Amino acid sequence: MLIDDWMPVYDAVERHERLIAFPTATVYAALWRTDFATSGVVRWLLALRGLGKPRRLTLASLTDRGFVALGDRPPREVAFGVAGKFWTPSGGRVPLNAEAFRRFEWPGCAKAVWNFTADDAGSGSTRLATETRIRCVDDAARRRFRPYWVVVGRFSGLIRISMLRAIAQEASR
Repeated sequence: MLIDDWMPVYDAVERHERLIAFPTATVYAALWRTDFATSGVVRWLLALRGLGKPRRLTLASLTDRGFVALGDRPPREVAFGVAGKFWTPSGGRVPLNAEAFRRFEWPGCAKAVWNFTADDAGSGSTRLATETRIRCVDDAARRRFRPYWVVVGRFSGLIRISMLRAIAQEASR
């Protein structure tokens, strides 16, 4: 998997999945079409985080928010990365391309890889999953990240669950 290639070792992980009663190709196409800004939960939590209320938020628009595309293996997996000081009010995101992301080791920072996978679940259904892995570059980053994640990790999970729900709704259209 792409996520394993980009971040085999990590300090924190969060994974969520949903069974969707449509074929993998349909779900994967819906993944790219879904506007996550239509979800009140996503909009509210992003605004609370200081990321503003996006008018439109699709996977393709993530690169406008500091994420870097790490790979796309249609119709099975897509992965994005982001680096910075997530525990600061602005997130301290560092703009990087994919190769710079792989080499990123700035002291006091962390990086995260976030993917979606679509696997055939039989009977025309798809198991859609999303996983986020975070690796702190050093002990200083780990000390800052851990208390942040205790609080924010739960909200991050709510965002991911809401995204999976929105993708399922889009697949049904």
